[in-house]
Amino acid sequence: MARALRSKLASHTLWKGRRPAAPSSGTFTADPFCASVRQWIAAIPAGKVATYGQIAHLAGKPWGARQVAWILHSQSDKYRLPWQRVIGANGRISLPPGKGFAEQRRLLTVEGVAVAGSGRIDLNVYRWLAEDEFPAE
Repeated sequence: MARALRSKLASHTLWKGRRPAAPSSGTFTADPFCASVRQWIAAIPAGKVATYGQIAHLAGKPWGARQVAWILHSQSDKYRLPWQRVIGANGRISLPPGKGFAEQRRLLTVEGVAVAGSGRIDLNVYRWLAEDEFPAE
């Protein structure tokens, strides 16, 4: 089974020229993308929001928006991330009613972000532009 998976990965264009790292014996190395995502999310100031895709792009994987969502889901409590400041690309709260929507809306409202009843946030007003804070060198 592992051989078949390696063969499949080796044939995939994203893996050309690279081999997946073998797990080390008992040690865990943090994924640099995860660490970068956590740093960018922690940098979003109160009263501002960023999109999942924006954070993925800043962290070095422009197509990693779903990974950002998973990192928020799995690591927000452990790292005390301001999860409420990350929203969908359409400017809406992505969480469904009954599964965090009301809590995210409440937290953003407390921070001064205007959130419509539908969960829409005006990105022209509230989007955090990291480039303004951390200009490229």
